[in-house]
Amino acid sequence: MYKLVIWIEPLADWERFEAEWPAFLRQAEALPALRREATSRVENFLYGDARCRWVHELFFDTLAEAQSAMSSPAGQAAGRRLQQITGGRMTLFLAEHKEDDLAHIHQFSPPGTPDA
Repeated sequence: MYKLVIWIEPLADWERFEAEWPAFLRQAEALPALRREATSRVENFLYGDARCRWVHELFFDTLAEAQSAMSSPAGQAAGRRLQQITGGRMTLFLAEHKEDDLAHIHQFSPPGTPDA
């Protein structure tokens, strides 16, 4: 699975951003091959130089589908809206996404470990 990750930097007018965010979501949710999405508000920075206040992820089965979605008419419209509501204060990247449940992971713990 692959995802388009959108990091939104601190903005001067969060009220405006939040008021216009649903319009972006409607456009993004029209992307071809979109499987799911997730949004996170950043509460605390623990370490590092990255400064973002909002993270949104759009999930696709393949990298090719993610790239195709971004270049589709819906993707281009969503991109323009995102530029408009953030003033360009964002970072976009594509990432391979893998996850597993702890119950499954613990099945492979060596015998005698607390998780086995």
